[in-house]
Amino acid sequence: MVKTNIRRRLTHLATGAAALVLLGVLAGGAQSQPGRTIRIVVPFAPGGAASVVARLLADQIGAMQRLTAVVENRPGGGTAIGTEEVARATADGNTLLINNTYLLANANLRKQNYDPLNSFEPICKLGDQPSLLVVNSESPYRTLRDFIAAARAKPGQLTVATFGVSIPLEEFKRRANVDISLVPYSGSAPAVMALLGGHISAVVDNFATMGEHVNAGKLRALATFAPKRIEGLGSIPTFAEAGYNEFMSWWGLFAPAKVPKETVSELIGWTMAAMQKPEVKEKLEPLGLYPTKMCGADFAAYLRKQNEDFARIIGEANIKAE
Repeated sequence: MVKTNIRRRLTHLATGAAALVLLGVLAGGAQSQPGRTIRIVVPFAPGGAASVVARLLADQIGAMQRLTAVVENRPGGGTAIGTEEVARATADGNTLLINNTYLLANANLRKQNYDPLNSFEPICKLGDQPSLLVVNSESPYRTLRDFIAAARAKPGQLTVATFGVSIPLEEFKRRANVDISLVPYSGSAPAVMALLGGHISAVVDNFATMGEHVNAGKLRALATFAPKRIEGLGSIPTFAEAGYNEFMSWWGLFAPAKVPKETVSELIGWTMAAMQKPEVKEKLEPLGLYPTKMCGADFAAYLRKQNEDFARIIGEANIKAE
């Protein structure tokens, strides 16, 4: 009997030790995956806010998880080329997409080879980013009122850069009753260069891309679509103050649909840890990008609601795909 009890105890100890070893291996694997490569696809030209966010995220995930994280820019098709590439990727969590409202807007305007709500697994809304209407510092338009007056006096002659279809711009055109020509660009950087060169009248984009030039006096911000004035940029009025629409842009991280739930949870944990790092916030907030804590099901619900809003606005404004 004594020998039997001793044998049982030894068996329990051995089983417990094996379990601890297995847990240790799993925990270590979660923190160190040297053979794994995460590819973050950015469907915009290099140099814009999407690239800034993607590279910060890649650097943090790579360092914290001891794996390789790379960023690949795949511009074109109003973000459709890079977006479709991720939708078709293997659903193993190793190919990710950073996109914004164009993911929803484009699919509401024309048939895409992906569904914005069903072809992807929402990981996290990385941050909110208010958009600004900006002109060249040599432009005669010093206020939003000046810009609107010129647009009404010269229908179709004022040109504003877009990256696909801009829902807030289209809604503004309808509410202000102005005829403004929207000119497509592959990304923020080439659009800003065109504005600096005097080739277009204005750009609506985020502060990450234009802030340096605004601070240097090369560009002039006329108004922001943000619901309220931006902290640190309080001199810039809002469209809402003038009686027009408000809109907050965002950047989000997505994986292909049908990624395993445990992989989604892993990616959410990595992303939350990366985006809440003080050094990441310090780099993003001066660019007018404010990290959020919306992930998983909450982010998916947010996307569904905004998709409904976009469909309504596009219908009311009779917006057509170019």
